[in-house]
Amino acid sequence: MEKLNSQKMEPRVSIIMGSTSDLGVMEAAAKILDEFEIPFEINALSAHRTPESVEAFAKGAKARGIQVIIAAAGMAAHLPGVIAAMTTLPVIGVPINASISGIDSLLAIVQMPPGIPVATVAVNGAQNAGILAVQMMALGDAGLAVKLESFKETLKLKIEKANKDLAEIKFRYKTN
Repeated sequence: MEKLNSQKMEPRVSIIMGSTSDLGVMEAAAKILDEFEIPFEINALSAHRTPESVEAFAKGAKARGIQVIIAAAGMAAHLPGVIAAMTTLPVIGVPINASISGIDSLLAIVQMPPGIPVATVAVNGAQNAGILAVQMMALGDAGLAVKLESFKETLKLKIEKANKDLAEIKFRYKTN
């Protein structure tokens, strides 16, 4: 992907995954952040293989200007919770369908102890993680809030169009 300007953009959101095998899922969050023109970074960090790097990342993210962390993990799925334990930034967990339909990841991420919240989206729900990050940031950014309202209106218009299209489909016993 090409950057829009030659100035160095500083990331406001960090997308972290336990393995690059999660990139296929996490690209949906990246696309949302791109659509909203929010600078972001993507890195692979493992709570089990690189715990020192995870700690350095989590403890230094706020000072680097990161406002929201989106953390994906499959199987044991400790990464979002470990990061949340070491930062005051909001962490959004994305459970990855790595085994048993991702239910193990979902439960590992959502069942955090008191005081260590991780907002959690659906299994492989990276798009919603991106949107949730935008919603959090829009609370303090009027321009972003306007873009978010427009995005939500577009969702409404898609459904209205779908219903118009469905009205054109004919069946003998269809009543609408």
